[in-house]
Amino acid sequence: MAANISIVGLGKLGCPLAACFASRGKQVIGVDLSTRAVEALNNGVSLSYEPGLQELLNDSKDNIRATWDFNDAVHSSDVTFVVVPTPSKEDGTFDNRFVIEACRSIGQGIKSKSSYHIVVIVSTVMPGSTDSVIQEALEQSSGKSIGVDFGLCYAPAFVALGSVVQNFLQPDYLLIGQSDSRAGKELEILYRTICQTNPPVMRMNFVNAELVKLANNAFVSTKITFANMLSHICERLPNAHVDTVTSTLGLDSRIGVKFLKGGLGYGGPCLDRDNVALAAMAQGIGVDALLAKATDQANWQEVTKLVELVKLKRGVSTSVGVLGLAYKPNTDVIDASQGVMLVQALVKEGIRVVAYDPAANEEAKRVLSKSVVFADSADQCVRKTDVTVLTTPWKAFKELDPKAFSTNESSNHPKLLIDCWRMLDADKYSRVADYLPLGIGPVPSN
Repeated sequence: MAANISIVGLGKLGCPLAACFASRGKQVIGVDLSTRAVEALNNGVSLSYEPGLQELLNDSKDNIRATWDFNDAVHSSDVTFVVVPTPSKEDGTFDNRFVIEACRSIGQGIKSKSSYHIVVIVSTVMPGSTDSVIQEALEQSSGKSIGVDFGLCYAPAFVALGSVVQNFLQPDYLLIGQSDSRAGKELEILYRTICQTNPPVMRMNFVNAELVKLANNAFVSTKITFANMLSHICERLPNAHVDTVTSTLGLDSRIGVKFLKGGLGYGGPCLDRDNVALAAMAQGIGVDALLAKATDQANWQEVTKLVELVKLKRGVSTSVGVLGLAYKPNTDVIDASQGVMLVQALVKEGIRVVAYDPAANEEAKRVLSKSVVFADSADQCVRKTDVTVLTTPWKAFKELDPKAFSTNESSNHPKLLIDCWRMLDADKYSRVADYLPLGIGPVPSN
């Protein structure tokens, strides 16, 4: 399918999607109301900390341009992807206002087009949104009929920040909610042009696709929380090890090993809010989603347990270094970050905190108390504190200098190292610190 592409919204998902299409030879027009985003894309510069993105932009800059003009973008393309925010409301459901505004502008462009056009909603929306308020916005502004004059699809992205490019190029599956078979088929053909694999494609009506998106992330959230529960159990059982338990469980084809690793709770811009939105939607139709609500409640207890562990081991007069502020490695995003929440909870207890992240220091400075000290390196963070908590499993943290733990002038105790992910060499670091990996039970003394 020799389609030209327009993408509305050049943020952390829209820009990588544009780069992926351009890298496969498609002509792509980015649209954004942000002058900074438009100028950056026109200059071939990535504003997102995303592995592989800048390289794609460098290789495909001749295939991409950006504009503020919706009409230009729609008239210069055959398919328009909408990748704008849908912020959470107080009740946990999503606000469609940015999607609707974008669709009204797109509809104005479609109004004066004679050729068939497909609009693809990538932004996550609540079940029942696409074939109601979104469809209405497009039809009213264009004066045309969906399924007759142009097509509408809902195709949310199943990506994780830090691996967005890889997830777009090598998806587990493609999900397409379609207004009609023509729109769904043409979008499937288009998506396959950027896939480096041959993923299964699931085409269905809008409401099923909308529900799949929420359910997918809610299930992943539950799986993470289950692994964390096992981790806490293992910590109380002599000789138990959560990695042994979860890696064996994962061999069962009904379970699988992905996301089944005890550590800290989930965070980021998607898992938390999609799980909450699923529960809110269920409640709105008279269903009590107990599992989703329990998952959410358990997830936010992880930080509380860590604070209590620090107080138990060293009291509140100690100083704590938090290694990891991004919600996961390979990103600078701190949305719902367990590391950031740990810092906030420690400060609330009156504990002095030094923090460091390879990518997210600047983002974290915007939300954390001015009393928090930011280190310039992981080793410096360790040297300045009595307790170190490794919260985000960045590969770089595996190279912590053991000498950084060698002195502890403010205490008679050796420094305490809490490894939430068991990523460090236990023999190496237990020689220089009280090394405490979570998820491992006590070894009985003979």
